Amino acid sequence: MRTPEDFLKVGVAITFIGFIIVFLGVILTMLQHSEGSHVGGLIMIGPIPIVFGSSPEITVNMLGLGLLVAILYLFLWKMKR
Repeated sequence: MRTPEDFLKVGVAITFIGFIIVFLGVILTMLQHSEGSHVGGLIMIGPIPIVFGSSPEITVNMLGLGLLVAILYLFLWKMKR
């Protein structure tokens, strides 16, 4: 029979493997398209989006995505209550 600790170990391992895959994908993409590539990111801390980008267009796109996710988060939180 599985214990909760076994599930915790599997969850941590899957999360770690996912981070490695995403990191390698970003590195490989940057190496293939080194000229003229733009990068951006979105970090959500609760419903608050933090955005960054290497060009104004990417930053605006990330801001739009962040606002969409924040609105969706607040809507679903309100529906739960």
